[in-house]
This record gives sequence, structure tokens and C-alpha cells, in this order.
Amino acid sequence: MSSEPLKLVPPAPPPRDWQTLLLLAAILLLTVASFFTLPLKWRDLFSTSALQTTAEFLHGFAPPELAPAFLRKVAGATFETLAMSALGTLLAAIAGLALALPAAGRFGAWPRAATRMLLNVLRSVPELVWASILLIAAGLGPFAGTVALAAHTAGVLGRLFADAMENLPPQPEETLRINGARPAAAFLYATLPQAMPQIMSYTLYRWENNIRAAAVLGVVGAGGLGQMLKYHLSLFQMQQAASVIVAMLLLVAAVDAASFALRRGMTR
Repeated sequence: MSSEPLKLVPPAPPPRDWQTLLLLAAILLLTVASFFTLPLKWRDLFSTSALQTTAEFLHGFAPPELAPAFLRKVAGATFETLAMSALGTLLAAIAGLALALPAAGRFGAWPRAATRMLLNVLRSVPELVWASILLIAAGLGPFAGTVALAAHTAGVLGRLFADAMENLPPQPEETLRINGARPAAAFLYATLPQAMPQIMSYTLYRWENNIRAAAVLGVVGAGGLGQMLKYHLSLFQMQQAASVIVAMLLLVAAVDAASFALRRGMTR
């Protein structure tokens, strides 16, 4: 028998993904070019006069308005903003799940392409544009803001849900269909349970974003805290505006904490 030691052959290096490297290089080039093409006035931003003017402006917000009657109005607007975001997200999740089925290629190539084009249109139009269009049709109030949130978020969630379904392993559903299960039953018992954690996580994350968006939509007259903020800022009532801003911060923090707790509970 030979007494020579065994030589371990190192594994071959993984092949380089040139497409990824080219994409990263293009992003880096675009970032560097942005600094040279945009008129970034850093010196004016941090000048002494700019800092003094900013400090004087912020000083006008203190102290916030704490009158009980005004706080009751803020509480009502806070609930309206929360309701807009929750209802808009719920409607978007339902519509997004319905659109995700054809967008995931479950009904053929042409329905997939058409549905993905629709999803691109829905999410490419910002919430403020949707709200401006719907305000003309439905008038001022939270209804236009709710539908605007639902329209934009449906495009985002529909794309995310479709990608999540396409990336799932097809074997569980195929096994059920081979054993005689109908396509709908195989989807409900095999594919949907696998995708549900991602679907819930995406929905909760978009709810967090819609809280902020709902506050901004009020600026164009869609109700809630944003409408109160625009009203008091337009009248230079800074202390009242400060109370509205604090309510926005507390609402966003509460929803972020609740969403984090729910996502963490689902992953256990």
C-alpha cells in the first residue's frame, strides 16, 4: 500500500456573475455622476444665516398647543388617518392577491404580461396624483385618500405577491394535482400556505408606509392629520401645527411597533 498522503483538491471558484457586476458598476457610476450634475449647495445649507433662520422658524413651534378642545380635534384626525391607512391597505391586499394570480403566470403568458403591465401602472402613479384625480371625482375627504392609497399599494403588493408565488417550489402543488386534487384546492392547500408568511409581512410593511402616506395625502384635502397640518401652517399657527406633527410621530411609532411585533410573532 502507498504511504503517500492524500491531497485535497480545493473546490473550483464559483463562476462570476458579470451581469451583477455590470449592474453594480452602473449604479456606482450613476451615483458619482449625480454629485457632479446636481447643484448641491452644501455651503449655503450650513451657512450662519441659514442656521439662524432655521432656528428662529423652529422656535415658533414651541410650545405645542395643549388645549383640551384642540387635542380632541387632533385625536379625531389621528383616528381618521389610521382608518384611511388600514382600510386602504386592506383593500390593496385583497386586490393585490387577486392580481397576483395571473401575474404569477397561473393563467398563461398573455394574462401574465397584461396583469404585470397593470401593476406597473398602478404603482408608478404616486399616491398624491391618485388623490388629486380622485378628489376631482369624489370631492374632499378621506374617501379619496383611502382609494388613492389602495390603488397605489395594490400595484406594489400585487407585484410582491406574484414574485413570492413564482419563487416557491412547485412540487407540493404538483403532488396534490397528480393525486387528483383540483387546481384551486391544490393552490389553497399547498402554494398559499407557503406564501402566506411573506404575504403578511409585505402587507404589514406597506401598512407602515401608508400611515406616512395618509398623513401626506391630507395636504391635498384628503382628510386626517395632513389636512389639519396644512390648515394651521397656511395660517402660520405654528404651535397648533407642532401638536399635529407630534401626533403624526406618535402614530407612526405606534404602528411601527405593532407591525414589528406582529411580524416577529409570525416568524416564531
